[in-house]
Amino acid sequence: MTPARPGARRPWEHPILILALVLGAASVGALLYGMPIHRITQIAIYTLYGAGVNFLIGYLGLVPFGASFFFGCASYALAITAGALGGNEISGLVIAALFSLVLALVVGAVILRRRGLYFSLLTLACSQIAFEIAFKWTSVTGGENGIQDVPRPLFPSANAFHVFTLVVVLALMWVMWRMAHAPLGRLMQALRDNEQRVVSLGFDTYRTKLVALVVAGTVIGVGGGLMALLLQGAYANNLSWQHAGDPVLMAALGGVHHFLGPLWGAITFIVLEDRLSALTENWWLIFAPIIIAFGLLSPEGIQGIFQRVLGRNRWTLTRDETPPRPAAIPPYRPAGAAAAPADGSPVLSIRNLSKRFGSIVTQDDVTLDVSRTGLHSLIGPNGAGKTTLFNLLTGILRPDGGTIAFEGERIDHLAPHRRARLGVARSFQILSVFPNLTTFENVRIAVQAAERQWSGFWRDAYANEAANARVWSLLDAVGLADRAADPCSALSHGEKRLLEIAVSLATDAKLLLLDEPLAGLAESDREVVGALIRRLATTHAVLLIEHDIDRVLAMSDRITVLHQGRLIADGKPAEVARNPDVIAAYLGQAHGAPPARVHRDPAPAPDARPVATPLLKLEGVRAGYGGGTVLEGIDLTVNAGEVVAVLGRNGVGKTTALRAITGTLPPSAGRIVFDGRDVAGLRPDAINRLGISLVPEGRRLFPNLTVQENLKLAWRPGGATMEEIFDLFPKLRLLVRSRAENLSGGERQMVSISRALMVPSRLILLDEPFEGLAPAVVQEVREAVAKLTTRASLVIVEHHAESVLAMADRAYVLVNGRIAYGGSAADLAANTALQERLLGVAHPTEGDIRMEGAA
Repeated sequence: MTPARPGARRPWEHPILILALVLGAASVGALLYGMPIHRITQIAIYTLYGAGVNFLIGYLGLVPFGASFFFGCASYALAITAGALGGNEISGLVIAALFSLVLALVVGAVILRRRGLYFSLLTLACSQIAFEIAFKWTSVTGGENGIQDVPRPLFPSANAFHVFTLVVVLALMWVMWRMAHAPLGRLMQALRDNEQRVVSLGFDTYRTKLVALVVAGTVIGVGGGLMALLLQGAYANNLSWQHAGDPVLMAALGGVHHFLGPLWGAITFIVLEDRLSALTENWWLIFAPIIIAFGLLSPEGIQGIFQRVLGRNRWTLTRDETPPRPAAIPPYRPAGAAAAPADGSPVLSIRNLSKRFGSIVTQDDVTLDVSRTGLHSLIGPNGAGKTTLFNLLTGILRPDGGTIAFEGERIDHLAPHRRARLGVARSFQILSVFPNLTTFENVRIAVQAAERQWSGFWRDAYANEAANARVWSLLDAVGLADRAADPCSALSHGEKRLLEIAVSLATDAKLLLLDEPLAGLAESDREVVGALIRRLATTHAVLLIEHDIDRVLAMSDRITVLHQGRLIADGKPAEVARNPDVIAAYLGQAHGAPPARVHRDPAPAPDARPVATPLLKLEGVRAGYGGGTVLEGIDLTVNAGEVVAVLGRNGVGKTTALRAITGTLPPSAGRIVFDGRDVAGLRPDAINRLGISLVPEGRRLFPNLTVQENLKLAWRPGGATMEEIFDLFPKLRLLVRSRAENLSGGERQMVSISRALMVPSRLILLDEPFEGLAPAVVQEVREAVAKLTTRASLVIVEHHAESVLAMADRAYVLVNGRIAYGGSAADLAANTALQERLLGVAHPTEGDIRMEGAA
């Protein structure tokens, strides 16, 4: 077996051991040098306080500005009951914990109806309300004087209580560390990254957040109880808004993405407060700049500094490991197929479904049945309503009319997570994964959902050997087993698409809704995924949205065509392909024909060009992510007026090269020279102002802004005018006041290209400009791209060679981060054998690699 990454599995790196050693050393130091031991006790209590808050921030993504609500109220609960009922320190902490638990349950049930800033403000409001009550209800809380003389019968001395506090803090920190690795903790981290995806897997995110808030509130409440025992009193100032942000500040100072961040934050906060307040009453005037400096220089806090010193660059909220890889990974076998009933009824029935957004109709009386097995494809021009139909089926949107029945039962009234639990799974058109989790953990979360492990507080999620084996099988099925330990953010676009498919398959659903699963994949990956989808269709109902029409016709058992929200054809692939309405609306008149040659004036032959400095030149550029290298010293040249194609399979470094050119990923070695100037060390905005613009993969428009607002936001003097944009894309004149989120994929691409023209650009980089577009739209966009050559040089990244070679002067092919071909685009287009070796299924050999510089 391949060993798991060791990470924190080494005993001396266990965070609880480190915490014990730090607090123990601080305690010994305080005793040896005559420092008051209660300061170390306070640090331990504040560490627990900050850790409870960071349980919500780092693991769940919720920022409670008013966590002092639980801290202060628990202090009063202990003080009041100690005076009324007696008891000792242990019973007092139990009361404080139970009181906080109930308080978090009641308050959380209300405030968790809101998220983001509203959640933060609601917690702050609760804290302020509690402060006013504590300050004014003198007969119970003591008002301004608080409740004093809280008894401490078991540990009357400062040293004895200090030891008791350390034991309680270490025990609760260990509990939180265990919970972080339990199914609940892993689910929280997935929810932090992508709540919509978590819902689509069948998890109840509201309940998950409520449970997490209850756990955090209980831990914070114990901290408040310890503080009441330390001070032997309870006071209203712990509830005031002036102190409400203290635990958030401590967590941020230490590092919210690190388990021990609250420890370093508490030490820094208390030591600086103690020392600076002794110098001046206005000590915050000194402390605030220190906080600002940390925020600017080390966003990962003090722990981030430690990480850089140790040469590491990862979050430490959990162990840095994946379960051991089996010596032989068992092949993936689909599960969860629907048993066919005797009457042969469909698994999904849609009747008279309607949906509109203002005047835009996306579904117009759609009626459709999906059989229990087979590949049923849903096609149609961009904007036909395909993805909206998926959103209606999964509950993201509610229909205006009609019904949806799954397994004979209506589901159109159910919440999205309940539909997923019934057996409806989907992938998304726009990648929807968990970027800060490992590849393995992305799939394991989905397997956890399939096994109905909605939560779990104690058992290590990786201790489930059957689930681990299932994850390895799924990763191997999509070719990602070797990337299991890598963070999802380090994967290429194609690999993320494969990962999303694995996540969808892991749910063992009866109905799989796959929204463009082949988008962004190289041909070799398309073959793998296509074969996998066909295999799934023998045991599952698969409803597929895909723009690769040739592959859809070859793979599908049945095809349904949508156009302008209406169902215009439904039947066998051959029947649909011959349907004149379909040909007119979608496939075009020459289905199956190669892409039309783009008409543009060819660039001068290399020997006919005047000798001039290249516009862009990459020399020995190396770049990568998280210490890994993606580009292995590439050389690339773009001359003025040229169209250069950058081709290669997914994951070879095409997008990484564009990121290096635009400055969003600074190269680790080499030079990037633009118009005679080395731009490798410049900020992205400075590089853009020099004349390099990017049309990013996935469009990345501002969804809540109109087309006009998206374009005007990018405009700078010297850029294209709105009239020039409308001449290039006449359709945008009609959509100028439409919000970007309501546009089809093709329309968004038009806006994205236009946005790059709104600045005075000399070089435009287009990353997968034809991805996810219908054939008719591809040709329209291709013609528009050809017109751009009159304004700037172009670099076009594509994984489909035929889509771009017809318009390119020269081409580069990347293989494993190196240039495998650099030369004439026409020569590469004519050499189908070389294309097959460098871009197709076959792996290139050393003899195929031609390190040619472009003349």
